[in-house]
Amino acid sequence: MGAFTPDLPRVDLHMPPHTRLDNDLFFAICQANRDYRIERSAQGVIQIMPPTGALTGRRNSDLIVDLGNWARKDGRGRVFDSSTGFNLPNGATRSPDAAWVLSERLERLSESERRGFLPLAPDLAIELASPTDPLPELHMKMLEYQDNGVRLGWLILPAELAVCVYAAGAAPRRLDNPTVLSDEALLPGLALDLSRIWETQL
Repeated sequence: MGAFTPDLPRVDLHMPPHTRLDNDLFFAICQANRDYRIERSAQGVIQIMPPTGALTGRRNSDLIVDLGNWARKDGRGRVFDSSTGFNLPNGATRSPDAAWVLSERLERLSESERRGFLPLAPDLAIELASPTDPLPELHMKMLEYQDNGVRLGWLILPAELAVCVYAAGAAPRRLDNPTVLSDEALLPGLALDLSRIWETQL
Protein backbone atom coordinates (compact mmCIF):
# COMPACT_ATOMS: atom_id res chain seq x y z
CA MET A 1 0.00 0.00 0.00
CA GLY A 2 1.26 3.50 -0.77
CA ALA A 3 1.77 6.36 1.62
CA PHE A 4 -1.65 7.97 1.17
CA THR A 5 -4.00 8.36 4.14
CA PRO A 6 -7.65 7.44 3.41
CA ASP A 7 -9.94 10.25 2.30
CA LEU A 8 -7.13 12.68 1.52
CA PRO A 9 -7.64 14.82 -1.60
CA ARG A 10 -6.51 13.36 -4.91
CA VAL A 11 -3.17 14.10 -6.55
CA ASP A 12 -3.15 15.54 -10.09
CA LEU A 13 -0.23 14.75 -12.40
CA HIS A 14 0.03 17.08 -15.39
CA MET A 15 1.62 15.88 -18.61
CA PRO A 16 4.18 17.93 -20.56
CA PRO A 17 2.66 20.07 -23.35
CA HIS A 18 1.56 18.11 -26.43
CA THR A 19 2.11 14.80 -24.60
CA ARG A 20 -0.67 12.32 -23.94
CA LEU A 21 -0.63 8.69 -22.88
CA ASP A 22 -2.47 6.39 -25.26
CA ASN A 23 -5.18 4.14 -23.82
CA ASP A 24 -2.98 1.02 -23.70
CA LEU A 25 -0.14 2.73 -21.82
CA PHE A 26 -2.54 4.42 -19.41
CA PHE A 27 -4.18 1.04 -18.72
CA ALA A 28 -0.75 -0.52 -18.08
CA ILE A 29 0.14 2.24 -15.60
CA CYS A 30 -3.12 1.68 -13.73
CA GLN A 31 -2.51 -2.07 -13.62
CA ALA A 32 0.96 -1.49 -12.17
CA ASN A 33 -0.52 0.70 -9.40
CA ARG A 34 -3.54 -1.29 -8.26
CA ASP A 35 -3.57 0.23 -4.77
CA TYR A 36 -4.85 3.47 -6.26
CA ARG A 37 -7.92 4.48 -8.19
CA ILE A 38 -6.58 6.42 -11.16
CA GLU A 39 -8.63 8.48 -13.59
CA ARG A 40 -7.71 10.69 -16.53
CA SER A 41 -9.36 13.97 -17.49
CA ALA A 42 -10.31 14.89 -21.04
CA GLN A 43 -7.23 17.15 -21.04
CA GLY A 44 -4.94 14.23 -20.18
CA VAL A 45 -4.36 15.08 -16.50
CA ILE A 46 -3.79 11.90 -14.46
CA GLN A 47 -5.84 12.01 -11.24
CA ILE A 48 -4.77 9.68 -8.42
CA MET A 49 -7.23 9.00 -5.62
CA PRO A 50 -6.06 7.44 -2.34
CA PRO A 51 -8.01 4.57 -0.75
CA THR A 52 -11.25 5.61 0.89
CA GLY A 53 -11.96 5.72 4.61
CA ALA A 54 -13.96 2.95 6.24
CA LEU A 55 -17.31 4.76 6.26
CA THR A 56 -17.13 5.68 2.58
CA GLY A 57 -16.02 2.14 1.74
CA ARG A 58 -18.91 0.61 3.68
CA ARG A 59 -21.41 2.90 1.98
CA ASN A 60 -20.04 2.08 -1.45
CA SER A 61 -20.15 -1.64 -0.69
CA ASP A 62 -23.83 -1.34 0.24
CA LEU A 63 -24.51 0.40 -3.07
CA ILE A 64 -22.75 -2.31 -5.08
CA VAL A 65 -24.54 -5.14 -3.25
CA ASP A 66 -28.00 -3.61 -3.67
CA LEU A 67 -27.45 -2.64 -7.29
CA GLY A 68 -25.94 -6.04 -8.08
CA ASN A 69 -28.83 -7.94 -6.49
CA TRP A 70 -31.30 -5.95 -8.57
CA ALA A 71 -29.27 -6.43 -11.77
CA ARG A 72 -29.18 -10.21 -11.35
CA LYS A 73 -32.95 -10.33 -11.07
CA ASP A 74 -33.44 -7.83 -13.88
CA GLY A 75 -31.09 -9.69 -16.21
CA ARG A 76 -30.58 -6.91 -18.77
CA GLY A 77 -27.17 -5.64 -17.76
CA ARG A 78 -24.01 -5.88 -15.68
CA VAL A 79 -22.82 -3.94 -12.63
CA PHE A 80 -19.26 -2.64 -12.28
CA ASP A 81 -17.49 -1.36 -9.18
CA SER A 82 -15.15 1.59 -8.71
CA SER A 83 -12.11 -0.30 -9.98
CA THR A 84 -13.55 -0.39 -13.52
CA GLY A 85 -12.40 2.25 -15.99
CA PHE A 86 -14.57 3.65 -18.79
CA ASN A 87 -12.93 5.42 -21.73
CA LEU A 88 -15.42 8.17 -22.54
CA PRO A 89 -15.86 9.70 -26.02
CA ASN A 90 -14.19 12.97 -24.92
CA GLY A 91 -10.94 11.15 -24.07
CA ALA A 92 -11.43 11.02 -20.30
CA THR A 93 -11.12 7.76 -18.38
CA ARG A 94 -13.49 7.63 -15.44
CA SER A 95 -14.27 5.08 -12.73
CA PRO A 96 -17.70 5.69 -11.19
CA ASP A 97 -18.25 4.33 -7.70
CA ALA A 98 -20.90 2.08 -9.24
CA ALA A 99 -22.01 1.62 -12.84
CA TRP A 100 -24.45 -0.44 -14.85
CA VAL A 101 -24.27 -1.26 -18.57
CA LEU A 102 -26.78 -3.03 -20.78
CA SER A 103 -25.51 -6.47 -21.80
CA GLU A 104 -26.41 -5.87 -25.45
CA ARG A 105 -23.80 -3.10 -25.57
CA LEU A 106 -21.16 -5.24 -23.86
CA GLU A 107 -21.75 -8.10 -26.28
CA ARG A 108 -20.61 -5.90 -29.17
CA LEU A 109 -17.14 -5.48 -27.65
CA SER A 110 -14.15 -7.50 -28.78
CA GLU A 111 -12.27 -9.80 -26.41
CA SER A 112 -9.42 -7.30 -26.04
CA GLU A 113 -11.88 -4.47 -25.34
CA ARG A 114 -13.43 -6.52 -22.56
CA ARG A 115 -10.05 -7.04 -20.89
CA GLY A 116 -9.16 -3.34 -20.76
CA PHE A 117 -11.04 -0.23 -19.78
CA LEU A 118 -14.45 -0.30 -21.41
CA PRO A 119 -14.61 1.93 -24.51
CA LEU A 120 -18.04 3.32 -23.73
CA ALA A 121 -20.05 5.39 -21.28
CA PRO A 122 -22.14 3.37 -18.80
CA ASP A 123 -25.91 3.58 -18.92
CA LEU A 124 -25.98 4.36 -15.18
CA ALA A 125 -23.17 6.05 -13.26
CA ILE A 126 -23.24 6.58 -9.48
CA GLU A 127 -20.80 8.74 -7.57
CA LEU A 128 -20.74 8.67 -3.77
CA ALA A 129 -19.20 11.80 -2.25
CA SER A 130 -16.54 11.28 0.40
CA PRO A 131 -15.79 13.94 3.06
CA THR A 132 -12.90 15.47 1.10
CA ASP A 133 -14.42 15.50 -2.39
CA PRO A 134 -14.80 19.06 -3.74
CA LEU A 135 -18.49 19.30 -4.64
CA PRO A 136 -18.01 21.58 -7.68
CA GLU A 137 -15.67 19.00 -9.21
CA LEU A 138 -18.16 16.21 -8.56
CA HIS A 139 -20.92 18.18 -10.26
CA MET A 140 -18.61 18.81 -13.24
CA LYS A 141 -17.86 15.09 -13.43
CA MET A 142 -21.59 14.29 -13.48
CA LEU A 143 -22.13 16.80 -16.28
CA GLU A 144 -19.26 15.16 -18.15
CA TYR A 145 -21.00 11.81 -17.80
CA GLN A 146 -24.22 13.34 -19.10
CA ASP A 147 -22.44 15.00 -22.05
CA ASN A 148 -20.74 11.73 -22.99
CA GLY A 149 -23.83 9.56 -23.22
CA VAL A 150 -24.55 8.34 -19.69
CA ARG A 151 -28.31 7.94 -19.59
CA LEU A 152 -28.67 8.44 -15.83
CA GLY A 153 -26.28 9.73 -13.18
CA TRP A 154 -26.79 9.81 -9.43
CA LEU A 155 -24.51 11.92 -7.25
CA ILE A 156 -25.08 10.86 -3.64
CA LEU A 157 -24.15 13.42 -0.97
CA PRO A 158 -24.28 11.74 2.47
CA ALA A 159 -23.17 14.86 4.35
CA GLU A 160 -26.17 16.75 2.94
CA LEU A 161 -28.65 13.83 2.89
CA ALA A 162 -29.23 14.65 -0.75
CA VAL A 163 -28.95 13.19 -4.25
CA CYS A 164 -28.41 15.11 -7.48
CA VAL A 165 -29.96 13.47 -10.53
CA TYR A 166 -28.45 13.89 -14.00
CA ALA A 167 -30.76 12.37 -16.62
CA ALA A 168 -30.12 12.47 -20.34
CA GLY A 169 -31.67 15.52 -21.97
CA ALA A 170 -32.76 17.06 -18.67
CA ALA A 171 -31.44 19.71 -16.32
CA PRO A 172 -29.88 18.40 -13.08
CA ARG A 173 -32.24 18.23 -10.13
CA ARG A 174 -31.69 17.78 -6.41
CA LEU A 175 -33.57 15.42 -4.10
CA ASP A 176 -33.41 16.29 -0.41
CA ASN A 177 -33.45 13.44 2.11
CA PRO A 178 -34.82 10.76 -0.25
CA THR A 179 -35.32 7.30 1.23
CA VAL A 180 -34.96 5.40 -2.05
CA LEU A 181 -33.62 5.98 -5.54
CA SER A 182 -35.48 4.65 -8.55
CA ASP A 183 -36.06 5.22 -12.26
CA GLU A 184 -38.76 3.02 -13.73
CA ALA A 185 -37.96 3.99 -17.32
CA LEU A 186 -34.33 2.80 -17.25
CA LEU A 187 -34.17 0.66 -14.10
CA PRO A 188 -37.59 -0.98 -13.64
CA GLY A 189 -38.01 -2.60 -10.25
CA LEU A 190 -34.97 -0.96 -8.64
CA ALA A 191 -35.61 0.79 -5.34
CA LEU A 192 -32.16 1.63 -4.01
CA ASP A 193 -32.50 1.93 -0.22
CA LEU A 194 -30.59 4.95 1.06
CA SER A 195 -31.22 4.44 4.77
CA ARG A 196 -27.84 2.76 5.34
CA ILE A 197 -26.09 5.33 3.17
CA TRP A 198 -27.31 8.09 5.48
CA GLU A 199 -26.10 6.23 8.59
CA THR A 200 -22.87 7.50 10.11
CA GLN A 201 -22.01 4.25 11.88
CA LEU A 202 -20.05 1.37 10.44
